[in-house]
Amino acid sequence: MPSSPTREAASMSALIAHLYDAAMDASLWTGTASKIAQSLGSTSAVLKLHGNGGQVRLLECTANLLVPERDQAWADDWHRRDLWVERSLSYGMSRVITDEDLVTPAEQSQSGFYQEWLSYLDIHHMLGAVFPIEQNVVGVCGIHRPREAGAYVDSDRRQASLLLPHLQRALKLGQRFAHLSHQRDAALQALDRFDTGVMLLDGAGRVLHVSVMAQTLMRECHELVVAHGHLSLRTPALRNKLSAYVHAAMETARGRPGSPSSALLITRDGRLPLILEVAPFRPGSGALGGERPAVLLFIRDPEAPIELARLTDLFSLTRTEAAIAAALARGKSVDDIAMDMGIGIGTARTHLKRILAKTGMHRQAQLVGLLARSMATLAS
Repeated sequence: MPSSPTREAASMSALIAHLYDAAMDASLWTGTASKIAQSLGSTSAVLKLHGNGGQVRLLECTANLLVPERDQAWADDWHRRDLWVERSLSYGMSRVITDEDLVTPAEQSQSGFYQEWLSYLDIHHMLGAVFPIEQNVVGVCGIHRPREAGAYVDSDRRQASLLLPHLQRALKLGQRFAHLSHQRDAALQALDRFDTGVMLLDGAGRVLHVSVMAQTLMRECHELVVAHGHLSLRTPALRNKLSAYVHAAMETARGRPGSPSSALLITRDGRLPLILEVAPFRPGSGALGGERPAVLLFIRDPEAPIELARLTDLFSLTRTEAAIAAALARGKSVDDIAMDMGIGIGTARTHLKRILAKTGMHRQAQLVGLLARSMATLAS
């Protein structure tokens, strides 16, 4: 029994809402092609992107358009040589068309696209459109029926015309959200590669993000604690000072007068102290207010180990030279290094001369500065 106009409208509204949900959550694109096909009384549908140079990215399709792995190269070739896409681009962007607009009956009977590819998929009739997504990339929506199901009619075009602008916007939004998500993931991965621990706090000291190095340093330092989601220090005087620094940084992040950054030392038994620096985080703002201001906390360990392999790669040092260079970067004297390594002072000085030559430095102070700058970015 034919569906009523009210039922069709409700189905289309639900599909449009689903498209915008999928734009915000990429996992929801799975199954979208089936929903599109069903809403237009069709047996299959495909969503894909075509770029310059024949690049094709298949976003989503109904299960009956999937091919076995052994035939994938053949399928990829036909996607690149999609006759309907080629003709649609000439016909006009963002216009709902059918196969009857694009090919003649003679082409249907003679074209390899029909005889080989579409015959394999049991497709004969098409309803769809091509539309711009970004520079040099077009989106493609194809909706299909077998020959016996009959051609698409004006009511089908009207339904597709209702869907098309929302599909185009949802795909554009999805691309934008994916780009922003990629930027966020790259930023978080970069933080995890720093040899400095990084924490993001709100104005109440609640922890919003902790880098891998910060987690490591907190496990090793008894003074640093997270209680009920809030960062704190066990010593009351330090705890009060940290609270004051966080408050001042938050005021600066909100655009009010305040200390731009503050630092304090966390003592450790028998070891050099950790250095904590508090700084404001001023996120960008948009029409809807953007993200809330926050506070950045940097935790530095002067005794952080230096990966010897990185020194050998950077300066072509031997393993022994790299060990001596790392010790110099940590502030040790040549005499102490010789004693620690069980070698003579003359031998240590000979290694130092070779290190200076390989790094292009002339004085030990220059060398220490170079090593500190070279190694103080990435954690091992």
